[in-house]
Amino acid sequence: MKIKEIHNLAIKMGIESDFRGKQGIEKILKRRKEKFEKLDDKEKKEFDQEILSNPYADSRILNIAEDKDIKKILVGIDIEPAEVLLAKELGDIDLIISHHPLGKGLAHLADVMELQADLLAQYGVPINIAEGLMSERISEVARGISVHNHERPVDAARLLKFNLMCLHTVCDNLAANFLKQKIEQEKPERIGDLIDLLKQIPEYKKAFEIGAGPMIFIGDKENHCGRITLTEITGGTSGSSKMYEKMAQAGIGTIVGMHMGKEHYEQAKTALVNVVIAGHMSSDSLGVNLFLDELEKRGIKILPCSGLIRVSRVK
Repeated sequence: MKIKEIHNLAIKMGIESDFRGKQGIEKILKRRKEKFEKLDDKEKKEFDQEILSNPYADSRILNIAEDKDIKKILVGIDIEPAEVLLAKELGDIDLIISHHPLGKGLAHLADVMELQADLLAQYGVPINIAEGLMSERISEVARGISVHNHERPVDAARLLKFNLMCLHTVCDNLAANFLKQKIEQEKPERIGDLIDLLKQIPEYKKAFEIGAGPMIFIGDKENHCGRITLTEITGGTSGSSKMYEKMAQAGIGTIVGMHMGKEHYEQAKTALVNVVIAGHMSSDSLGVNLFLDELEKRGIKILPCSGLIRVSRVK
């Protein structure tokens, strides 16, 4: 497979796992194209035209040093210059893949967060409220990202002549969809049952063994789960801390997420919703693994690094 073929496969799988459905994604891309057509020539040149076909601005090819058949890749949850140097030391690495966004992908992380408003609407939160609160949070994230040195690892890859891409929301969609199907199949009644279900998944089981597995942040193992939401597994990064009250009012009893900061924790606790944190590296690893399995099936060798808990489901 060539680099662009790998990227196109990732986007395709991300769309297939997107909670908004293929038609929902098509509507988003159609709106973007209509907006683009209304721009003048100068504005069109400045427009990020990749998002006309790629709905996930945080998942993209960042550097093509040599457009060749990919046989061996180094994959990590985070890729920094240290991992690029590791690739050089290892040798024979045809492509480096980061899960967390880098370069232009990181600069446009906030652009994928509209996904969360759409998901919340599916769970019963009025779309005007979801969009209003998410708009405030998206602006906050965009301002916060402005301080980052976006291109640092990309520059390292360019100087050392490595192919590089990042695959963020596409893989998070895979993890969220996998967990949704698992929860709907098993129907855990209480929080303890939900924790046990997560521990059956190899990535979470391995994370639990090193002290980084699923845990109850808010609630008790004897609490009823009620309606379970996975809105914090995908959608860029943490949403608005003000959303938990609205989620509780919409009938959501338990939130499953990757991580939770202090402000979000306090708001969720006040809203009386249960919170289960599945784990950050383990949840990211789940989504990345589901994609990597498709590359493994095509004969590509995978070298995990930087927090990736590699579990192959290829038989």
